[in-house]
Amino acid sequence: MSEHRRKQPPPQGGQGGGRAAARRAAQRPAGRRADPSRGVPTASHAESGDPEPSYGGRAEARRAAQRGRGGGRRGGGGPGPGSGSGRARGGPPRKKRIIDYPRHDKDGWQRWTPSWKLVTGLFIGFLGSLLAAATIAYSLVEEPKMSLAAQAQNNVYLWDDGSQMVATGGETNRQIVGIEQIPAAMQNAVISAENKTFREDSGVDPMGIGRAVFNMARGGQTQGGSTITQQFVKNAMLNQEQTYTRKVKELFISIKVGADMEKPEIMEGYLNTSYYGRGAYGIQAAARTYYGKDSKELNPSECAFLATLLKGATYYDPNGAESIDSNATAENNTKRAQKRWSWILDEMVKDKHLPEAERVKYTKFPMPDKPKKDAQLSGQIGYLVDLAKAYFINNNDRGITADDLAKGGFEIKTTFNKKRVNALNKAVTDVYNKNIDPEKRPKFDTHVQFGGASVEPETGKIVAIYGGQDATKHFTNNADQTGAQVGSTFKPYVLAAAMRDGVRDPKLGPDQSLDERTPVSPDKSRYNGKNKLKIKDYDGGIWTNEKGEEWHQRNDGDKDYDDIDLREAMKVSANSPFVQLGMDVGIPQVRQAAVDAGLLKDSLPAGDNPSFSIGISDPSAIRMAASYATFADNGTQREPYSVEEVKEQGVTVFKHEEKAENKFDADIAHNVTDVLKSVVMEKGGTGTSAQLPDGREVAGKTGTTDGNKSAWFVGYTPQLSTAIDMYRLDDNAENKNREFLEMFGTGGQDKIHGASFPADIWQDYMTVAMKGKELLKFPEPEPIGEAVYGGGSKSEEPSPSESVTESESADPSESASESESADPSDSASADPSETCDQWTGCGDGGTGDPGGPGGEDPGGAIGGPGTSSSPPPETGDNGGGNNGGGIFGGGRG
Repeated sequence: MSEHRRKQPPPQGGQGGGRAAARRAAQRPAGRRADPSRGVPTASHAESGDPEPSYGGRAEARRAAQRGRGGGRRGGGGPGPGSGSGRARGGPPRKKRIIDYPRHDKDGWQRWTPSWKLVTGLFIGFLGSLLAAATIAYSLVEEPKMSLAAQAQNNVYLWDDGSQMVATGGETNRQIVGIEQIPAAMQNAVISAENKTFREDSGVDPMGIGRAVFNMARGGQTQGGSTITQQFVKNAMLNQEQTYTRKVKELFISIKVGADMEKPEIMEGYLNTSYYGRGAYGIQAAARTYYGKDSKELNPSECAFLATLLKGATYYDPNGAESIDSNATAENNTKRAQKRWSWILDEMVKDKHLPEAERVKYTKFPMPDKPKKDAQLSGQIGYLVDLAKAYFINNNDRGITADDLAKGGFEIKTTFNKKRVNALNKAVTDVYNKNIDPEKRPKFDTHVQFGGASVEPETGKIVAIYGGQDATKHFTNNADQTGAQVGSTFKPYVLAAAMRDGVRDPKLGPDQSLDERTPVSPDKSRYNGKNKLKIKDYDGGIWTNEKGEEWHQRNDGDKDYDDIDLREAMKVSANSPFVQLGMDVGIPQVRQAAVDAGLLKDSLPAGDNPSFSIGISDPSAIRMAASYATFADNGTQREPYSVEEVKEQGVTVFKHEEKAENKFDADIAHNVTDVLKSVVMEKGGTGTSAQLPDGREVAGKTGTTDGNKSAWFVGYTPQLSTAIDMYRLDDNAENKNREFLEMFGTGGQDKIHGASFPADIWQDYMTVAMKGKELLKFPEPEPIGEAVYGGGSKSEEPSPSESVTESESADPSESASESESADPSDSASADPSETCDQWTGCGDGGTGDPGGPGGEDPGGAIGGPGTSSSPPPETGDNGGGNNGGGIFGGGRG
């Protein structure tokens, strides 16, 4: 029978059992029959007229009724009183609640859709709560006080052992002045440049706040408020942490300041708390720092420049800030500053803050004074502080800027070891005082500079640097990028590339896989060591530049070598073998090996010229020490770093995380080290003067470049890698024509080699630095690579392409180039006036007795019919110059 059948009419007469029976009949479930065992009457009883079983009392009746109202477990009852389909219809009508959700009178999806009344009510409630919270927050915040802002703390720099190095950066160069001492031109300059509606607006820019919050949410660079009022509030808050909480607090303070303070008060506060660079806080300190006068004496032109600095002194101070960002050179900053300075003056005219007749007076940029460093930053301390500061700014992930750091309150634990810093400073000073005398030899000994850096291979810590004689007088950090080319100290990267990537098959195309290449053995391979060797391409054809000119590689002193293995070529610093080896491997592979070791790509010149393999690059002493450390540590490359940890108000905001990458197989690194050990530890090596008195093992390489314009020694023990360089360069940055000077005759020596003063300094420093340290040996190298013959060595079997090339020996162009040996330009290798670049080369060779100077002049000559031996460089190869080498991202080194 159907579950939806019509119910039978109630029994007539005495059969019904009276009202009670009727009630019981109505209470019986209309759905699935109840379990008779429970004593619940079934439908069949009613239909047949059989007497219903009696209930066990009122409680049993109630339970039976409750079971009936549910329509069975599945609510499948039929129509009629008490029937329903589940919980939605099974009981009495639902009661309406104060918050009617889920909705009482709806079913299905509509039950879960809020009504417009509910939405409106919640929205009004939310606005009310927000308004109440804003009112409370507004009442709790206080207006900023300039006196508190002027009490910013020092930054404390610590040595690696936790002892204090110096406390600087907070308490000096601050003085609050009244609005009456701030020229109207200064006030108008910042209004025209930053907030034209300052005198009329409420002090808050909602759009600017929205942009800042959105940028923070995306994880981008933080942004300050866009009005002068908001900037004043930001400047006055000593806690510079970039968080949403701080931004909200700034907002309420800005609203309160805009409502309660007069505009002149806000302007006074803003100009007195702003940072202008060079440690100068406030307009008075800025006026004294940049122009040596009081703020009230500034003219409109000077005011416009100081307003320019508020955009960011790192990029607008004409002195530059290359330690923080390689793009912030003095030249680039000056151009930026001049452009914005002129724009601000023009805007002042447009805004009627400056008469046009007065504007025409200011056509010459008001170049500020040179910076003057704090006396406590004299000696090496200033270089150490600048290096640590640049590293922290460029590597922290909290957006802490130079401006934030200048406010003070930071404790910076560096990697610098006081004992080693002092030892390096003493080693350089002793050599300088003993040998360099500008008064006695002004032509040869003026502008002599030294630089140096020492790095731990196992950690990457920069434990010591030498930046110059005094950071308060010589402002360039010589341990960082200087433009001095590295010469033959670049050869280890060529050797590493030859062992890792291998030389190319001359029968195949220029781009070859590792399987098609042959890894090189430094001991079994032989290369032609001939002076003025005609350099070939990898396939045996004579290499020529875009003009069809050949390259004839010179050795130092025009010395010829027989076919020579690569160990011996490194030991005596012969040039021809490594130039040809670089061509056989491929310049891109050599470049990548240098980068993998730790040099920065922007310190390496572009182009595929042969001279690349003998050091026309100009990385810093820090990077050279760190890259050699890669070989010392079994091929593991670590970025050099100078800061271990930084705390602000006792809370750690930065901690160094080691990032080590295995760039070379250990066998390759061990073989490079073993070859470099021959340079120092074996008789006849160019680096024997660097041997340490305790007899510990040393690996290293000498280098001299560019017409004897720079000299290097880079060497390492298993525990420490150190690079020392020497060059001559006018210290006056205002001299736009300054260039590296030759060192023939410098220090009373005919010629400066890496084995002379640089190696002497290296030995003196490392003797102290390694005193008491364990006498560790380098790992024994496993044999590696295969025998390769290059450069036309006698053992080499010429390929078909080489045979063709050799048959061209009677060609006029080749005869002409060979006949140049008698040409004055070719025979001038000993002439002090000789210069060299990536085309003429930079001599390197010659040996000395143990302890004596070795020759290192990498040299070359261009040959060809009717060509000069020193033509201009090929486009695309800048020869090093002053580009690249930055150690910390934006910084140089």
